[in-house]
Formats: sequence, C-alpha cells, structure tokens
Amino acid sequence: MERDLIYLDNAASTRMDERVLGAMKPYMLDIYAVATSEFGYSIGIEAREALDEARRTIAIRLGAAPEEVVFTSGSTESSNLAVKGVAMALAEKKGRHVIVSAIEDFPVINSAKALERQGFEVTYIPVDGEGFVDLNELEDSIRPDTVLVSIQHANQEIGTVQDIATVAEVCRKKGVPFHTDATHTFMRLDLDVDRIGLDLVTVSAHTLHGPKGIGALYIRKDTPLVKQLDGGFQEFNKRAGIENIPGAVGFAHAVGLVTKDETRKLMAMRDHLIDRVLKEIPNTTLNGHRTRRLPQNANITFHLVEGESITLHLDMRGFAVSTGSACFSRSLEASHVIRAIGGDHERAHGSVRFTFGRYNEPGDVDAVVDAIAEVVAELRKISPLGPEK
Repeated sequence: MERDLIYLDNAASTRMDERVLGAMKPYMLDIYAVATSEFGYSIGIEAREALDEARRTIAIRLGAAPEEVVFTSGSTESSNLAVKGVAMALAEKKGRHVIVSAIEDFPVINSAKALERQGFEVTYIPVDGEGFVDLNELEDSIRPDTVLVSIQHANQEIGTVQDIATVAEVCRKKGVPFHTDATHTFMRLDLDVDRIGLDLVTVSAHTLHGPKGIGALYIRKDTPLVKQLDGGFQEFNKRAGIENIPGAVGFAHAVGLVTKDETRKLMAMRDHLIDRVLKEIPNTTLNGHRTRRLPQNANITFHLVEGESITLHLDMRGFAVSTGSACFSRSLEASHVIRAIGGDHERAHGSVRFTFGRYNEPGDVDAVVDAIAEVVAELRKISPLGPEK
C-alpha cells in the first residue's frame, strides 16, 4: 500500500494491525454478548472464554497470574486506579504521603495533584539532566506515612529508561507499594513483575498496534486498592463496567505479534536518526540518555526555532511528528519534562519527538532527516529567537 504520510508519532498512538482487527471482528459481530458464567447462554460463555484467554495472554507476558490483571479503558484509567486506589486504601491505616517523579506522564502527575486537593502530601522526586530519578533522594523521601511510590518505567517524551528494579528494591525494603507506568515499555523491554518486584503496572494496547480504549493494570495479590468506578462486580470487583471483550481480544492479539526482531529494527531506526541529526544539523541537543532509552524514541531540541513550527512544516511535507506526549499535544505550556531535566523555555519549545512503529522503514529516517534539515535552516533564517551562530 502506497503511503501519503510518514507517521513518526507512534508513542501517541499506533496504526492498528489489520490482523488485530481481524481477531476482534467476531466479538463485535457474532459473539457480541456480555461475558457470562458456565451457567449462561452459549455466546455469553464464548465471550467469557475469550476474555479469560486474553487475560491469560497478558498475564503470561507480565509474569503474573491471570487474576492479577484487571482490564481498563487504557493507560490513563490504569494509572488513576493505581495511584488513587492504593492511596485511598491506605490513607486511614498508614498515612497520606505519595511519591512520584517530576517527569511522570499526566495520568500519574494529575492523579497525584488530585490527591493533593484531598489532603494528601505529594513529593515530586527530581531527575538529573538525562531524566534519571535520584535513587538516594527517593530512598530518603520515603517516610513511615508513605503509602505509594509511582516511578515510570520509561519517559513518554525523552525516552529515558529508569532503573525500576532498584526502585522496587528500595520500596520493598521500606514496605511501600510501587507502581510503574509501562505504557511505552510493555513488550519492548523486560517487564517480569515477579523478578523485578513490581506491585502495580500500567500497560496499554494503543502503543502496540492494538485498539484504543483498552489497557490493563497489574495488581499484585493482596495489594490494598479501592476501586474508582462504582457499578457491578466485574474485573474481580476492582473495575466496574461491562467488559470490552473485542478490545481485550485485540490487546492480546497485538501482544502476540510483537517480536524481538521488530524491536531491534525500531532501535536501529532510532539510532540512525539521532546520529544523522546530531552530526548534520547544528545547534541540536538530544534529550534523554543516548542508549538507556526506549527503542522507538528519539527526542531532539532544535535550538533557535519553535517545535510547533517544525511539526507544521513537516506535516506539509508529509511527515507526522510531535512536540511531546499525547496528553501534552494541545497545551501551549513548556514541557514539564524538558524543564525538569534542566531545559529552559527555549529548549522545551524547540523539542521534537520522533517515535517509530511497525509500519516505518529505514528509508523513512533519511527522508525525514533530509526534510528537517531544510525546514530548520529555513526557520532559523526568520527565527525571532535570534540568528543561527
């Protein structure tokens, strides 16, 4: 199929794989009943079996038990359920102090702010210039009344991968539940919940060429949690609402299509783009760690120009890129992530994120870098930020 657009915003969302759509269709058109028990009618029982099989698939990939996987509407709901659910469950028993990193994605950051409005105290752990959490400061910040630590597996904008195994060890030693947002790392990086020692993990289908509107939260057995949606007793009484069976089936099928070879291909395209841009376009800065980053992510500041101008001009040339996370795209505020790693407003507003997916090819990298070089040169000639040195 000939492409009119080279799509390089796969962290925001990916194109659904047609094989995923094919797996979902029977549960939209034929087996469309709600999930029922073995004593129900036949298509309800088939729907239940499909839901259970999808749950097993996700659980196996996490190294979890099926009953520890709760399907949600996506990563936003999963992180809200984790942060608010645990905090509320432990507020009266243990305390009202929560710790998150300063560069979390908005579902965690804004859940923490919502808890602050309810009287919780939140500590926002700073990061260094490459986006890494200060582990000593994290350990020092945990108090007897700390009820939850939430540190992302990898950053949604700059791609830096945190040492969550060490974070989990610190939390386990202190007796504090640990949640990690793995929206961008699930199936791309190692995420064995038992081996790493994770208590809650957010995952989603939309970054894996699966459907939008379906995600999951891993909840370790016996982790205290108050459900956030009142209604029925679905999802082990942790998430009310009729189950999205087509979505769950699609999520599981998408997970099964991810391969290590594909991830290596994404990494090669990422590295090629970073190498070419930093070598060929002056006044550029890579945001995040050079190698300890998401396989599919490159985030670069083009100094003396606005990132929004770059994205607009690239769009007119047939390329889709972004200036930050999907939750950030409609805001004109400077990226809280770039600011947290020491960037000023100029650096934050000049940052562009490139994220690769299954339908990208190596030639896309050369095409977009050639286009960026021209666009940046043109914009710098008229930049209100000053002429290029």
